[in-house]
Amino acid sequence: MIKASGVGVRIADDWLFSELDLLVEPGECAAIIGPNGAGKSTLLRCLYGTQEPTSGAITVAGMSPDERDVAFRRRVSVLMDDSDFFAELTPTQHLELLAGSFGITLGDFGALLEDAGLGERANLAAGAFSAGQRRRLMLLGATVRPHDVLLLDEPERALDVAGKEWLTSLIARSTAAGAAVVVATHHPPLLEAADSVLEFV
Repeated sequence: MIKASGVGVRIADDWLFSELDLLVEPGECAAIIGPNGAGKSTLLRCLYGTQEPTSGAITVAGMSPDERDVAFRRRVSVLMDDSDFFAELTPTQHLELLAGSFGITLGDFGALLEDAGLGERANLAAGAFSAGQRRRLMLLGATVRPHDVLLLDEPERALDVAGKEWLTSLIARSTAAGAAVVVATHHPPLLEAADSVLEFV
């Protein structure tokens, strides 16, 4: 589902990383670890097609990554550190918008929001949420929409202990449904649950 061969990214005269190989099959989770600035987020952007690698080849869901391609976006769900939400909309409205955009039925919105810890805020504008609540909302949106590939950049950021446990269960549900997941993380339980770990130095 995800294949990167000999991938490298050069910034000016220096290589951020080079000769990187990654293979993630359907139903597998690959974790990316390493210090800040090592290239974890850059690799995720290359996998989503918002950045071109300097060298190597990448295929995701059988396609060359291109976030401008509607067919690609419909198969690949992503949550990056700079992903945003609609501050004026409630969580319920976010789910309604998501369902309408993909032409799908999400089922019981109330149950989904309760599971995400947002049940009591289902009809409040998300702009008033805490950082952790916003993160939960964005994670919910990224994981309940249809996807064959899920790309997550430090999704545990701003989450409390319960939120991190919920996050781990979300990723498990995606892989159980056959999605390939790549997650850049510093959260030990996510590393333990991953099928493979790619370490940046």
